[in-house]
Amino acid sequence: MSLEKGTLVEFRAGSDRRLAVVERPEGKKHWVAIDERGQSHTLHPRQIEYQVSGATYKPSQIPDFLTQVQPYLDPSSLEVAWEILVEDGASVSPAEMALLLFSDDGPALAYAAHLLLADDKLYFKLKGDRYEPRSRNQVEELKHQIEVAAQRQQEIAGYWARLEQALAQEAVAWQSSDRPRLEALERFATLGEEAAHRSLALETLVHLKRSETPQAAFQLLVDLGIWSPHENLFLRRSQIPVQFPNKVVEVAHHRIESPPPDLDTDRVDLTHLKVYTIDDESTREIDDGLSLEYLPDGQHRIWIHIADPTRWVIPGDELDLEARRRSTTIYLPTGMIPMFPSELATGPMSLVQGKVCCALSFGVILDTAGEVQDYTICASSIKTTYRLTYEDVDEMLELGGVQEESELEAIALWAKRRKEWRQTQGAISIHMPESSIKVQDDEITIEVLNDSQARQLVAEMMILAGEVAARYGQTHSIPIPFRNQPQPELPSEEELILLPAGPVRFCAIRRCMPRSELSITPAGHASLGLGTYTQVTSPIRRYTDLLTHFQLKAHLRGSDPPFSAQEVQDLTMSISSTVQEAVLVERQTNRYWGLEYLRRLPNEVWDALMLRWLREHENLGLVLLEDLGLELAMRFNRDVTPGDRLNLRVSHADPRQDIIHFEEVMAY
Repeated sequence: MSLEKGTLVEFRAGSDRRLAVVERPEGKKHWVAIDERGQSHTLHPRQIEYQVSGATYKPSQIPDFLTQVQPYLDPSSLEVAWEILVEDGASVSPAEMALLLFSDDGPALAYAAHLLLADDKLYFKLKGDRYEPRSRNQVEELKHQIEVAAQRQQEIAGYWARLEQALAQEAVAWQSSDRPRLEALERFATLGEEAAHRSLALETLVHLKRSETPQAAFQLLVDLGIWSPHENLFLRRSQIPVQFPNKVVEVAHHRIESPPPDLDTDRVDLTHLKVYTIDDESTREIDDGLSLEYLPDGQHRIWIHIADPTRWVIPGDELDLEARRRSTTIYLPTGMIPMFPSELATGPMSLVQGKVCCALSFGVILDTAGEVQDYTICASSIKTTYRLTYEDVDEMLELGGVQEESELEAIALWAKRRKEWRQTQGAISIHMPESSIKVQDDEITIEVLNDSQARQLVAEMMILAGEVAARYGQTHSIPIPFRNQPQPELPSEEELILLPAGPVRFCAIRRCMPRSELSITPAGHASLGLGTYTQVTSPIRRYTDLLTHFQLKAHLRGSDPPFSAQEVQDLTMSISSTVQEAVLVERQTNRYWGLEYLRRLPNEVWDALMLRWLREHENLGLVLLEDLGLELAMRFNRDVTPGDRLNLRVSHADPRQDIIHFEEVMAY
């Protein structure tokens, strides 16, 4: 590169393009150049990106030179030149480009061509000191990339604008392009540091000048109106699906409109029997009903009718696989997450009052002691006569309102006798208060479920059906999920008698009870006092019950069970872990709303009962709030003993952090 005094050169000062006039050499290789502001720059030839040829200049002339260049800086003009040059692939210098574009290669026009080529990222690429046209394919690809980048910029600008709208409490129509960023926020708020694509969430928080924490992400989602302040993070952290896949919903609709052929062509017609269903008022999946049949010899046959969802589900189809994946219906204070689509579960699968329904019916004759004397199991057709609540039945039984319903009165007497028989077999009854928490429109209600006669009646009949189903499976070597419970090591009578009767004593017994287990090998169930047992009464809500239905019904009609022993064992194992997760989510969610209920009543004084020590050396015990049926930990600052009654007030509650502290209020 030959330079002399007065040569106009272009160089970079940082990222800025600058012009200066060469003044003199500096040492062997450098030159001193003066810009239009009179500032001097020492430049190595490598720093000089362009040298204006054909004239010499003074620094004061640089602004005029740039003014001459400005009118020619139209990037679109390069497309015309590219169209001319692309076919031959001919390269050009800036001066040659000036001739092509402007029919003149004077200093200002050649420099304008240099600027166009140097800034172009689409049509030409620099090779040495000349520019080659890119191929048509390359240009198309680059155009596509530029469009995508522009669209992305437009989307992110729109996203920022929509965020501000939402934060200003204005209605917002979120776009599909917003979903990845909002979902990243949801994941970060839910999973914290373990969340995938955290950078997208952090970018949003940084943009809004909020702290880069999961708590800040949670609060932002609440502020945006996307989440409730009580968003269920336990459910979000689980693998539990909330929505049904479209395919499953389609299959459910199709089954309702066009039921599959009934494999049980010889269903027993039991529609002549009076059928009672007894449930909570809010229950919509009606899966069991009771009847009593008067036999000619004066004996009674108790009928336990269980809903027959296998009438609508085929082993291995979409409905079966989805139910298997869910394993159970989940009951939360805010609502339920069903195992089957609700239209099916609360419609044709349920024992709906006044309609002829398919059922699996267990007819049982008990001896005078309450032991099973004879039984029959059949696929049946029934018609529910009465849909009753537990309160209805309690009222009828207690107030003698059963004169016209002698069947119901007889079933209640058999249930009582049945319970007494189980107790002679070693059954262990634990009667701890149980709370039902419901949340509707942010209103929390907590009801203590009393162990009433109606509830005991239904429980006994369901246990009876489970025993009969297990006996049938065991007798005929049908692989079904038996529910077994080892014998517990209970405290001695001497130890128990020292504890106050009621919840304190039951709590001590409960601590010793081993978990029941699922197995294809039948064994005793200690707390029920039964030699064999399976759950069979909730096939709409529990997959293991549905599995037992599949197996029993196939055998009843003389077919091979659809699932082998190995398949039942494998299914039982996978279902058990899914059910454990569901139970944990139910427990955590109930506890959250229990704490939230208490948080909202800071001045309320609660009657409490000290149940047992959790860590006596730390003065940490378990108390029961008797009006609510809630068991909570409390740290004591005085000597207490299990069975002591206390008056407690909430001193601090933070449901999100799972914190509850009580203070004792002295009675006056």
